[in-house]
Amino acid sequence: MAENGTVAVDTGGGGAAATKERQPRSVRVVLMALMIAMLLAMLDNMIVGTAMPTIVGDLGGLEHLSWVVTAYTLATAASTPIWGKVGDMYGRKGAFLTSIVIFLIGSGLSGMAQDMNQLIAFRAIQGLGAGGLMVGVMAIIGDLIPPRERGKYQGMMAGVMALAMIGGPLVGGAITDNWGWRWSFYINLPLGLVALAMVTAVLHLPKKRSKGKIDYLGAALLTVGITSIVLVTTWGGSQYAWGSAVIMELAAIGVASLVGFLFVQTKAAEPILPLHIFRSRNFTVMSLIGFITGFVMFGAVLFLPLYQQTVQGANATNSGLLLLPMLLSMMVVSLVAGRVTTNTGKYKVFPLVGSVLMVAGLFLLAQMDTETTRLTSGLYMAVLGAGMGCLMQITMLVAQNSVEMKDMGVASSSTTLFRTLGSSFGVAIMGALFNNRVQDVMAERAGAMGGKVAEHSTQLTAEGLAKLPDVVRDAYLHAVSAGTHSAFLLGSVIAILALIAAVFVKEVPLRGAGPAAKEASSSPGAAGPADAQPVDMPKAGTATADAAENGTATADAKPVEGVAAGDAAADGRTVSETV
Repeated sequence: MAENGTVAVDTGGGGAAATKERQPRSVRVVLMALMIAMLLAMLDNMIVGTAMPTIVGDLGGLEHLSWVVTAYTLATAASTPIWGKVGDMYGRKGAFLTSIVIFLIGSGLSGMAQDMNQLIAFRAIQGLGAGGLMVGVMAIIGDLIPPRERGKYQGMMAGVMALAMIGGPLVGGAITDNWGWRWSFYINLPLGLVALAMVTAVLHLPKKRSKGKIDYLGAALLTVGITSIVLVTTWGGSQYAWGSAVIMELAAIGVASLVGFLFVQTKAAEPILPLHIFRSRNFTVMSLIGFITGFVMFGAVLFLPLYQQTVQGANATNSGLLLLPMLLSMMVVSLVAGRVTTNTGKYKVFPLVGSVLMVAGLFLLAQMDTETTRLTSGLYMAVLGAGMGCLMQITMLVAQNSVEMKDMGVASSSTTLFRTLGSSFGVAIMGALFNNRVQDVMAERAGAMGGKVAEHSTQLTAEGLAKLPDVVRDAYLHAVSAGTHSAFLLGSVIAILALIAAVFVKEVPLRGAGPAAKEASSSPGAAGPADAQPVDMPKAGTATADAAENGTATADAKPVEGVAAGDAAADGRTVSETV
């Protein structure tokens, strides 16, 4: 094994056959563990959100309520790029296991919190681990499964997301009612320990010992910049006016930190976010599409239940089920897109079709009013879900295919970060537009009383709405409908940018052995997949050239145990190409 952890696999002889025979079961076990880890990271906020009223009743500190979620979100966003770089430098498995342990420690401490300040601090620890969970899952899948074969697993990713969004509120309510709110955190422990044991036992990746040091200055500047931006989008228009001194100062700090970060990245030996990855057109385009997808998706998740509960009179208890048409459509289309990508190796059609469907779905949702039926709104949601199903995992797949294997972690973390930032901006901007429109319509239709009701519109329950005078209640229904119209109309305009970006996607063959490549590689003297499948990087060298440049020894290399070796042996790739 070389200094940088690159290992060549002997693809001939009995060793390859043995690892190939062992590989499918190992991959399935590892993928199951990765799905559990992803479910933990995505499910947590959904469960905790349902338990929040009970938590406040027990611990008090209502004025700090928003920080329970904000602390988790900030820590996750700020740590995401750092986890990706650490995995690239020192080994993916160690970084992923560490993130699971940190997440479980934060979960256990959160369950034992005695006051709101402790809970906020422990939620931040949870968030630090969650950032590594998301990046680790994506990067390890990128290591184990070549892009050409990776599409078939997209349905699993979308399924986990749908399960978290639908089941989170239901599970959170059941746990809180029957076991108490502390178990909304403790429930993570057995699931996390199972994932930890499975990954430890089955996943075998080469260890890396990088001579470089982490870019601590860049990490600090990026953390400050991301934190400031997320706080601006979280506090702006709610706790503080957009033009207030606090928001302006945070915005200035964020911009200055990010400018400083970009400068530092040009000088650092091991930059947290290597700027050269943005030379790839596909990586840059997919980062933009991922940002817009996050912008649209989380805005829809916020406003659709509000519209359905208020205007259509749906039950808030089963709020996760309200999004079922969108989430099921997203899951099914994502699965189909993955299969087609695996079988054909073609993917450009999906960003194009997905963007068109996303624009159409948002425009249709913008047409909803007080007379729209649940069936009609469900069909509109299905159109939006189909669009996002074409985009959610394709963005990650193409982004990972656009960089060299040594940058797999930072590619995964950057794509995740852009989607996270998009969601923050989407919730803030669409939320501000929604609130302003609600206040204007309420003032027009119900005068001074309408203005007072509008100030507390997000806290109105079905029972509270029923107690309002008929004139005010009717005004509020029209106001929410008008606010939803404005928010989704803005979303459709923003989504047009994703469609424009999708036009510039370059159809670069996916690395790894598809059906044609496998057949070709089985022929005597045929070039292996590494030669046949180019990487979307400017003037990227071959694997042999990279190994020679890094001083990597390839002679007398031994087969590597476990999943990585089996996967590599199966299609003739070296482990340096997969990990």
